[in-house]
Amino acid sequence: QVQLVESGGGLVQAGGSLRLSCAASGSIFRLNYMDWYRQAPGKQRDLVAGITSTGYTTYADSVKGRFTISRGNAKNTIHLQMNNLKPEDTAVYYCSMGKYWGLGTQVTVSS
Repeated sequence: QVQLVESGGGLVQAGGSLRLSCAASGSIFRLNYMDWYRQAPGKQRDLVAGITSTGYTTYADSVKGRFTISRGNAKNTIHLQMNNLKPEDTAVYYCSMGKYWGLGTQVTVSS
């Protein structure tokens, strides 16, 4: 069993920054592909960014140049640095690893 716990969400003004973190624990024996999704009210859950075990990263077009996904020092920990936030970035952000999901952290960007 694997548990994912997100942290770092909050309320920020447009143009501001937030740093999300996700820590995975449980039966994990190797580095895994991990990613961030987000879901705004009434919308589908969309991929924001992903990172492979070797550090290769991918981003949604809407966040390229503003968000950076990275691995933490602890095994199977990832971060999402979000800069120049926009109101349309408001959503619940979820960490994912394979079939496992965290409970999400709310990010609200005020205009």
